[in-house]
Amino acid sequence: MENMTAGKLAEMIGGELVYGDPEREVSRISIDSRDVDQNTLFVPLKGERVDAHRFLADVASGKASCVLFSEEMSPCGDAAWIRVKNTYEALIRTGVSWREHMCPKVVAVTGSVGKTTTREMVATALSAGYRTFRTQKNYNSDIGVPIMLSQLSSQDEAAVLELGMSDFGEMEKISQMARPDTAVITNIGVAHIAQLKTRENICKEKLSVTKGMKPGSLLILNGDDDLLSKVDESIGYQILFYGLGAHNDYRAEDIVFNEGSTTFRAVSPNASVCVTLPVTGTHMVMNALAALAAAEHFGVDLEAAATALAGFEAFSGRQQIYSVGNFKVIDDTYNASPDSMKAALGVLTSLPSTGRRIAVLSNMLELGENERLYHQQVGEFAGKLSIDELICVGELASEIGRAAGEKSSTMKVMEFACNDEASAYLKQMVTCGDLLLFKGSNSTRIGQIIQQLKEEFA
Repeated sequence: MENMTAGKLAEMIGGELVYGDPEREVSRISIDSRDVDQNTLFVPLKGERVDAHRFLADVASGKASCVLFSEEMSPCGDAAWIRVKNTYEALIRTGVSWREHMCPKVVAVTGSVGKTTTREMVATALSAGYRTFRTQKNYNSDIGVPIMLSQLSSQDEAAVLELGMSDFGEMEKISQMARPDTAVITNIGVAHIAQLKTRENICKEKLSVTKGMKPGSLLILNGDDDLLSKVDESIGYQILFYGLGAHNDYRAEDIVFNEGSTTFRAVSPNASVCVTLPVTGTHMVMNALAALAAAEHFGVDLEAAATALAGFEAFSGRQQIYSVGNFKVIDDTYNASPDSMKAALGVLTSLPSTGRRIAVLSNMLELGENERLYHQQVGEFAGKLSIDELICVGELASEIGRAAGEKSSTMKVMEFACNDEASAYLKQMVTCGDLLLFKGSNSTRIGQIIQQLKEEFA
């Protein structure tokens, strides 16, 4: 929020500056009282257990530049105080107003799996032609998106915003905040199916990303997804499909997986280019195709976008490949869903290995009443692959092991109740040249096993 003062902010969001210097400058927003500095606007939100108004007096005393409030309070400290009717609504107005003030080209990225990686690839490709802003961390919710919008600067020519949702109506609300010019939908999986009940409902909610778009704007859709491939321009928007199938507008040919990299030829309606990615897996190719489609739509030269993608950097815990002692690890521990777990298993079997291919899988969470079935389906998929050993950690993950064992007569399957048990086993059995995949929902903390192996084999 460059060149923003407390007085201008109050005017912009319809609040009343009741205390403090109207010339106090504000450059960022925080909803966390522990993350406040002298240029921060602190917005106290009311949660189920804590009303952050209780921290205002402390935050206003020499920490924050400005604070919002909606309760009956006596302003104090050095901060400027702006009274609003509702701090949550004021937070949204702040982000939306700043987005209208900045007016960059906005690409929204949503989908069940791969949002963050696709977001980063789209931003990387667009950076070949524009100064590009992108969502930081996982600020993709109704609270995170306005915070991200408020960080846009006058230097940003394009913005790539990740939009997430977990229940009915959320995507429409967030899209109306972001007002995308173009949107990418990566796929329709079963993440959040506990709330949304069916994939058809999930698809409908994801397509609500159009609610903030102008009629006739562009949707970039995964044409290999069984539900998204049925979407057509009768919904009132232009459609571009990407994927591996020949029917897609943007498709990949001559795909070659190397150790830690992938090469392919990207074919668009206008040209074809050779692409090298410093990551591996079919799903990474899909993400890159979406990025190239978005970049070319905004006039970025396809060759330049492809060159930029060669410098893409993977996130921690998202299929990072590295050595631990004399064996290698695929660290994909950030989170897990059935689709992403299958993709990770595909990566494990596509990479060269002089030793065994070992998958260490833990529970996938938030899958609703059919959670055991989804784990069994992953197991059936794994049982058809060339995996030497499958190590399952947790009660739900044991369903993966049982289903895989029924499909494969050669795969060794081991089941453990917790990370420590699995770690102790791995320390004894892992040998030179082995390739190990680690994957599970973030809250299972399966990454602890990798850390323990690092300590053992340092």
